[in-house]
Amino acid sequence: MIEVEGLTKYYGRHAAIRNLAFTIERGEVIGFLGLNGAGKSTTLKILGCVLLPTAGRVRIEGQDALDNPHALRKQIGFLPDTPPLYEEMTVGAYLSFVAQLRGVPAGKAAGRVGEVSSRTGLSQVQREPISSLSHGYRQRVGVAQALVHNPQLLILDEPTSGLDPEQIVEMRALVQSLKGSHTVLISSHILSEISQTCDRLLVIQGGEIVAQGTEAQLAQRAGSTGPIELEIAGSADAAVSALQTLPGVISVQLVRTELHASVLRVEAPSELRPQLVRALVAANVDLLSLSKPERLESIFLKLTHGKEGRA
Repeated sequence: MIEVEGLTKYYGRHAAIRNLAFTIERGEVIGFLGLNGAGKSTTLKILGCVLLPTAGRVRIEGQDALDNPHALRKQIGFLPDTPPLYEEMTVGAYLSFVAQLRGVPAGKAAGRVGEVSSRTGLSQVQREPISSLSHGYRQRVGVAQALVHNPQLLILDEPTSGLDPEQIVEMRALVQSLKGSHTVLISSHILSEISQTCDRLLVIQGGEIVAQGTEAQLAQRAGSTGPIELEIAGSADAAVSALQTLPGVISVQLVRTELHASVLRVEAPSELRPQLVRALVAANVDLLSLSKPERLESIFLKLTHGKEGRA
């Protein structure tokens, strides 16, 4: 879907991004991670054909973004960090206006507006002026305008910014519903949302890509071997004995005991989790839960430690 080679952008003498290279397959949901000023927004704007690079090449569906920007914009839906809203317009009128701008045929525009309004939870506020909406609803309108022409590529820059927990869950569900039918690029400071939503991650720091891959691959690159927490029924003695002898396990510690249960912390590669479960079953130990306390936040900090942003 997307091929990026040597992508570089200077603002005067300042390099916002330099020599980026990556590919994105059709239907993937890709998360862009980076500290403020790392180059995320610059990269997304170039991929959205709203900003020209200084050097490098971007191909979308085999078409060069520099040669065919107008044609490619018809295939792209873009939500910048500040949604492009006309506050004096009602929600319905604004989405109809955007559909017209995006080249949706007149006979299909009303249907598309109704469909994206339903998907984004805007059906009940069609006649409300945008100026009267809460921040969460404005974000929804921003996503709706990016979807109204049914683009193949959807770019969302901080779509959960300023949302409350319930709205974040709704936005997550919306993005997950797009998986497969759209290629989605999303940046967010809420790393747990990225973790639960995206297929792969690109970590950008100082205008350069410092890591890319699945969360498990990034954890391995960051040197993350655990820990893995196991909650078991009853005493921990049998579980500790069964797990300590398992190849690949570095250590097993009893974290705490609860009513009729024990919690163990196992230092081991995350891909060892199936073997841990089988070992407990073989030892006739009832496993109540298994979790990885080390989340994307700690992996991200390890990958970007000591690197200062330049963009």
